[in-house]
Amino acid sequence: MMNIIVFVKQVPDTSEVKIDSKTNNLVREGVPSIINPYDENGVEAALALRDRIGGKVTVVSMGPMQASSTLEYCLAMGADEAVLVSDRLIGGSDTLATGYTLSEVAKKIGYDLIVCGNEAIDGCTGQVGPIIAENLDIPQFTYVREVQVEADRVTVQREVGKNIEFYEAQLPALVCVLKGVNQPRRLGQTDKEVKLLRVADLDLDPAKIGNDGSPTKVVNIKMSDARAKSYVTIDDSLSAEDRIKMIINGGIEKKEKIDLWRGTAEALADRLMEHAGFNRYIV
Repeated sequence: MMNIIVFVKQVPDTSEVKIDSKTNNLVREGVPSIINPYDENGVEAALALRDRIGGKVTVVSMGPMQASSTLEYCLAMGADEAVLVSDRLIGGSDTLATGYTLSEVAKKIGYDLIVCGNEAIDGCTGQVGPIIAENLDIPQFTYVREVQVEADRVTVQREVGKNIEFYEAQLPALVCVLKGVNQPRRLGQTDKEVKLLRVADLDLDPAKIGNDGSPTKVVNIKMSDARAKSYVTIDDSLSAEDRIKMIINGGIEKKEKIDLWRGTAEALADRLMEHAGFNRYIV
């Protein structure tokens, strides 16, 4: 039976983000939370695979007890099982410690394919999925827009700048799915319950979890201008020189100077009549 694990994260609604001025950590208590949008597409990708080839989908999240609501959401989407890893000992984990802990959870559950969102909207590092894959020593694919499984092999499409890349690998493997690559299904009714795992249930190295296992320290956080509505993505398939030009131009390809004609309608009509090659458009 095909065993698929989907790692999901509960994130604060980005319109309601608050920062603790003393710890520089996100304030989660009393802040509306949602499933990370990338992860929701990951759950749908896993469910679609299961529906097509059979198997079992287990969703896993690491966080405070309130994250169980996100797992309940995934169960309502159709996941077979849900596991919450919650313990004060893993509080304050950065991406390195989180990736290590979740890789050990994957070993405990068992897997053929692991699906993650490409990044989380509260951090945007895109690091946890690759760290899990490195700890498990399995093939990994990021920026995935489509994933297929045939027998014991996985085939993916990666969106890299303006290009689409195709890869194939032996299972087990890990894929990190982009946001918006599919349409998550409607929620249904379920009586399934979220299972809880504590640190004591896992074979973890204490030096690799929580604050002790997190070399990343937040020094300062600045909120972006609320008026900013978009950002520019530079095609990484371009040469370094072309990328620098695109950055200088604000992501807009430089256009050749256009010769604009100005004048009255009569003057412009006379000029068109004199323009070389225009006569061929006159019947």
